[in-house]
Amino acid sequence: MAQSVLSRRAQDVVDTGSENPMWDVMKDTWDISENPNGYVNVGVAENTLMHPELLKFINKKLELPAKYLTYNDGGCGSSRLKAAVAAFLNHNLKPVTPLEPSHIMATNGVSSAIEHVVWSFADPGEGILLGRPYYGTFIPDISLRSGSLVVPVSFGDHNPLSLEGVDKYEEALLEFHRKTGKKVKALMLAHPHNPLGRCYSREVLIKLMRLCQKYQVHLISDEIYALSTFENTVDKYPPPVKFESALSIDLTGIIDPRLVHVLWGMSKDFGANGIRLGIIISQANRDVHMALTGPALYSYASGITDHLTSLILEDFDFTNQYIQQNQKLLSESYAYTANYLKDHGIEYATGCNAAFFVWMNLGKKYRELHPENGCEDVGEQVMQRLLQRRVFLASGFLFGSEKDGWFRMVFTQGHEYLSVALERIIAALEE
Repeated sequence: MAQSVLSRRAQDVVDTGSENPMWDVMKDTWDISENPNGYVNVGVAENTLMHPELLKFINKKLELPAKYLTYNDGGCGSSRLKAAVAAFLNHNLKPVTPLEPSHIMATNGVSSAIEHVVWSFADPGEGILLGRPYYGTFIPDISLRSGSLVVPVSFGDHNPLSLEGVDKYEEALLEFHRKTGKKVKALMLAHPHNPLGRCYSREVLIKLMRLCQKYQVHLISDEIYALSTFENTVDKYPPPVKFESALSIDLTGIIDPRLVHVLWGMSKDFGANGIRLGIIISQANRDVHMALTGPALYSYASGITDHLTSLILEDFDFTNQYIQQNQKLLSESYAYTANYLKDHGIEYATGCNAAFFVWMNLGKKYRELHPENGCEDVGEQVMQRLLQRRVFLASGFLFGSEKDGWFRMVFTQGHEYLSVALERIIAALEE
């Protein structure tokens, strides 16, 4: 084997790059007329349900002024964009302390925002708490370039979003320090949760904040699905918890406000992953904004993105109608998917009311259908069968699932697309 000419960190990425087939799948996506033999992709978190409405608005409104062909106001987002984001989130998230443009930094997506805040808070080798199961891309976002370490938190039989679950974070923090001698510097939340599709209650958020205060740990609340909530008309146990932003909690007597940070972006609530616009909100920590002035050069949102996002968020009549209609379609698509799984005897995590996901146990169904197959790594076997059937789901293995055989399915596609995906999933299990 020839000696690598890459850095060690680059070679590590090359060596592990084959674990996730997502990028190959995205280059060969199914289309009923153009590519009928392509992959039906229900593994990537994209919401196409409102694309016609958003495109209609964009194609009618977009006229680019010349200043957006320049560097404009710099790498952290234009003054206009920050004002638009502040007004929009004040209207929708109801923060205790109203957002001001100075509280906000723009990035080219929330992955960049995550990497920036981790870089700001943790040195190489220091820990970031992350509850299982987790959004798989949190791992490289947190650790790939910063050198910080993900500290996975296991919950066993406890609900990961419960008050009892908070105690597991503390146990993981203490164990990490005992083993490594290093500090945990931040706790990362997906709120609403990815992949479980549920929200943390206000009581749990407060208990997490108190834990962070106790150990002087930053709380990072990734609220990229904040407005993608919906009515669950199918399964209401455990009872769905209404979404409340970390910004809506009065931090007095709970936590130093300098330790609380919220992330948001256009990718999910507006079904626009391609716009590439993320937001870091840090209301009480000016040092974060100062520290990121330099690295912002590497996450500069384009002028077109800056202008387009401002146009959308400034129009409250459009955004109010958009969010309402999107939530209606989310409810319908979730019901369609959940009922299909019920009809085919597939276990899934119930009580969802947010985000785009069904977390389901395909391994259990596969074992029922093939009792003669005593394989231990059932998740990998199911994954290979799914890929052979040209359907892609997110593997629970890459999402830190504590149990084998679980997968994340994205339901935010039209019913025609979903029906093909579900039929292929069942065929992969049965063959």
